[in-house]
Amino acid sequence: MASSTHVAIVTGAARGIGAAVARRLAQDGMAVAVLDLDDCTDTVETITREGGRALPIAADVASEEQVTDAVARTVRDLGAPTVLVNNAGVGPRAELVDMTTEQWDTVVGVNLRGPFLVTRAVVPHMIDAGWGRIVTMSSISAVGDAARVDYGSAKAGLIGFTKSLALQLGRHGITANAIAPGFIVSDMTRASARRLGLEFDEFVRQAAAKTPVGRVGQPEDIAHTASYLTSPDAGFVSGQVIYVAGGPID
Repeated sequence: MASSTHVAIVTGAARGIGAAVARRLAQDGMAVAVLDLDDCTDTVETITREGGRALPIAADVASEEQVTDAVARTVRDLGAPTVLVNNAGVGPRAELVDMTTEQWDTVVGVNLRGPFLVTRAVVPHMIDAGWGRIVTMSSISAVGDAARVDYGSAKAGLIGFTKSLALQLGRHGITANAIAPGFIVSDMTRASARRLGLEFDEFVRQAAAKTPVGRVGQPEDIAHTASYLTSPDAGFVSGQVIYVAGGPID
C-alpha cells in the first residue's frame, strides 16, 4: 500500500462539487492537485487556510498535452498521485436537431475523453504504488436526459468506463467507482434555472418537492461519498455506481 499521505488529483475543482471534494480530501490528510480551466485560487486558499496542502493547475482535461503536463507537475511538486477524482464536466442544454457537431464534441470531449486521458496518465503511478482509488462523476442523466442527449450519453459512457477499470485494475490494488449526483446546488443547476426562465429559489423548491428526502443536494453531499470511496476502508468496493440523489433512480 502507498504511504499514509496520499496525493490526490481532483479535476474541475475551481468551484462547486470539485471544490468541495478537493477540500474534503485535504481534510482527510491528502495533498491535492486542484485542476481546472478556471482560476483555482479560492479552492487552494481555502485548503491552505485550513492547514492542508494544495497545488493549483490550469489544464483542459480534453487536451492530451495539458493532461500530461498537469500530472507531471503534480508528481514534481506534490508526489505521485494515488487518488483521482474525475469531476470536470460541461452540460449545456440543446435539442438534438439544433446540436452542432462541435457542441457534441465539446461535451463528450470534456465529460468522457477527459476522464480517459487523466486516468490513463495517473494509473501507472497507482500501479507502481500497488494502491489506488479512482472516483468518476457520472450523473442521474446517465439513465436518460431529454434536454441533454450529449451529456447523458457521455455520463452513461463513464459508467461503462468505471466498471471496465474495476475489472482491469483490481489486481493492482486499485478500485474504481462512480458517483451519480442528483440535483446539486451548483453553477450548472443555476444555469439550468436561467435557461428555463425560473428564479433559482423556485427551481430548487420544485426539485426538492420531487426528491424523496425533501431537499436538494449540496456539493458536500458528494464530497462525503468521495471521501469514503477514496479511503482505505473502501478497498472491497469497486465497479459500483452510487446514486447520491436523495432517493432511488429508476
